[in-house]
Amino acid sequence: MPYVLVEHVTEQNKVKQEKVTYGYLINATGPKLIFEATEGLIPEKNKTHSVCTYTHAEPTWRALETLIKEMKLGKNVKILIGTGHPKATCQGAAFEYILNVERELVKHGVRDKAEITWISNEYKLGDFGIDGALLSYGGMTMKSNEMMEMIFEDRNIKWILGAGVTKIEDGLAHYENLEGEYKTETFDFAMLIPAFSGHGFKAYDKNNQEITEKLFKGFMIVDADYKPKPYEEWTAQDWLETYQNPSYGNIFAPGIAFAPPHTISKPRKSKNGTEIFPSPPRTGMPSGITAKLVADNIIDAIKKGKMSLDNKGSMANMGAACIASAGYGRTQGSGVSITTYPIVPDYVKYKNTQGRDLSKTFGEIGLAGHWLKMTLHYAFIYKAKMKPFWWLIPE
Repeated sequence: MPYVLVEHVTEQNKVKQEKVTYGYLINATGPKLIFEATEGLIPEKNKTHSVCTYTHAEPTWRALETLIKEMKLGKNVKILIGTGHPKATCQGAAFEYILNVERELVKHGVRDKAEITWISNEYKLGDFGIDGALLSYGGMTMKSNEMMEMIFEDRNIKWILGAGVTKIEDGLAHYENLEGEYKTETFDFAMLIPAFSGHGFKAYDKNNQEITEKLFKGFMIVDADYKPKPYEEWTAQDWLETYQNPSYGNIFAPGIAFAPPHTISKPRKSKNGTEIFPSPPRTGMPSGITAKLVADNIIDAIKKGKMSLDNKGSMANMGAACIASAGYGRTQGSGVSITTYPIVPDYVKYKNTQGRDLSKTFGEIGLAGHWLKMTLHYAFIYKAKMKPFWWLIPE
């Protein structure tokens, strides 16, 4: 019987190793947050902060609260929010945060005391690691970058794009842009998303021979087409459908734990050869959907006594809905709602709409998005607690 070696901390604060055997293994560990990939990017150090975990977010709010108090006493500040690595992903989380910070400053009457700047490795606003999108918006068609520009301009938020942050000092961000220029940006408060990676697991067979390369290439290897080829030859069909490791059929990796076959956004390099573009996002709704597919296939295998893999779902034929809060309030709150189908654009099937189905790809801004976001918040907590009829709530 295969096993995994697990380390955990006991009540006596000692590290204990334990062998856990399994019939099926689901790698749902998510990403490792590699702040160290950017020199000086350390939560609660150098005036930089994080919202990637609760233990990060809670002190981040305290730091922002302190800054607001200083602004009320007359201090002018610079706030920098975005990505903290040339290939960071999760732009959506940073986008939501910058809108909430802006709204919070308005609520406290100190918005005029702050210069707020978005910094990102995106080539255009609204790329979000999915190569942007063409959206149906208010009865017209709008590019995602046009929508994001409208939102930022309306809130007087500046932006720096094509920026790969390489080093953080106290209140100073060093970055390289696609033109190959090395620049700096000062700040009094920053929240920058770090690079993500796999967790660095090692794997061995029953003879204690290392087999890590059969399971991992950073993240876990699954049923995708990993053959190197030019960007122009990438297709929607390269993307995985079952999240099963090809060497070991009882091992799966849904969500962000799997290794994507290639980026979704066009890969770009600076004139110095530095890669500056978003890595593919797989968090949120795609994680929930892919995890359910994996669970359903394992359930079928247990019931039938063999693996059928009848449940399939590629991000190239899967949609995702995202609601970014833009400020809390029953009557004054706002949310940016964006639905994209498919997540990975299919430029063959949807030739004239940037790889997306416009009947299922749209954006809206307003109070309704806030209420929907809050409703889903409580619904997902209800689902996580597995209360009656929890399974009726979608991913």
